[in-house]
Amino acid sequence: MCALVGKEVVLGVTGGIAAYKACEIIRELVKMRSNVHPVLTTSGAQFITPLTLQTLAKNPVVTDLFNLISESEIGHISLAQRADLVLIAPATANIIGKIRAGIADDMLSTVVMATTAPVLIAPAMNTQMYASAAVRENMEVLKGRGFHFVEPGEGELACGTVGPGRLADTGTVVEMARIILTEKILAGRKIVVSAGPTAESLDPVRVLTNRASGKMGFAMARAARRFGADVTLVAGPSALADPPFMETVRVRTAAEMMEAVRRAAAGADAVVMCAAVADFRPAQPFPLKIKKETFDYKVELAPTVDILAALGSEKGSRLLVGFAAETDDIERNAAAKIRKKNLDAIVANDVSRTDIGFESEDNEVRIIFADGETRELPLASKEGIAAGVWRTLHAKLMPR
Repeated sequence: MCALVGKEVVLGVTGGIAAYKACEIIRELVKMRSNVHPVLTTSGAQFITPLTLQTLAKNPVVTDLFNLISESEIGHISLAQRADLVLIAPATANIIGKIRAGIADDMLSTVVMATTAPVLIAPAMNTQMYASAAVRENMEVLKGRGFHFVEPGEGELACGTVGPGRLADTGTVVEMARIILTEKILAGRKIVVSAGPTAESLDPVRVLTNRASGKMGFAMARAARRFGADVTLVAGPSALADPPFMETVRVRTAAEMMEAVRRAAAGADAVVMCAAVADFRPAQPFPLKIKKETFDYKVELAPTVDILAALGSEKGSRLLVGFAAETDDIERNAAAKIRKKNLDAIVANDVSRTDIGFESEDNEVRIIFADGETRELPLASKEGIAAGVWRTLHAKLMPR
């Protein structure tokens, strides 16, 4: 279950051109079934209206610390106490400075002062302001007090400046909110996840690859990060964007993936191989594009490196988990891979099914352990399956 489901989120909106992006953030939070309480500062109201925020959040927008109607219905202390998370997006240099100094002269700064909930700040301001010694110092002090930040993105700002300072993407802000509110069962763990297909060149234009989208592997990496792990994602060719708050290493071939995974696995507590690595490659790729008029339609294939087997042979105390995309005899084939490749567990799914196969948003898996125990995770989103896999692996193989 998403960590934001049923959570009370106070969303502070301060005065900057990025205030309109608060609408997108509210929509995402509501989609994840959070109960959003917008708090709009006086300067924020110069950029966006309370009615817009209220319509999206379906909750009254608090604007005035001394509004008796709002005070009787919500109250700044009541709002601070009921919050599971206080999110300020966009956050101006002014609100960051006020929070650092302990000033509570409006509704938002008062809520922040009174809450014991985690506070997530997403700055948005001019590049020079963001780089100023005062803002940098204020942020560092607040980080030392336990406040969380989502660093702004880079690009062209409303003032015409190009550089860091624009509000981070909505997905990045919401993802950090999920990370903050997810229990940290993997805290202190270093985890490597592989994802996506590999591609082996036939000629400069054509490749041998497969239908893997990378969605399951990316979900496994995001879930591990939410659970508190230090995650490295090694990803083959995929249309998916690099997940935030982790290192992503992009590779193309099986050999490149082997090298990247082996390098990342040094000192790792666990390696989870979700990638659908190609089993074969052209023995001799053609140096020029093949012309169909002169091609004899014969290609000699050679095996690619078996990454799982190689990792299994040098596993040591590291947890090693494989994924098996099967079309028949799923449990028997997956169990055979455990023995052959020296795995601790394997996650198997039936890719012949159209509802959980390649490129689908859902999955249904069986987790088979080296001792023969099997756990089934019923049909759910790949995000939900990923969380369930990590909970199962942690409970059985990664106790504190």
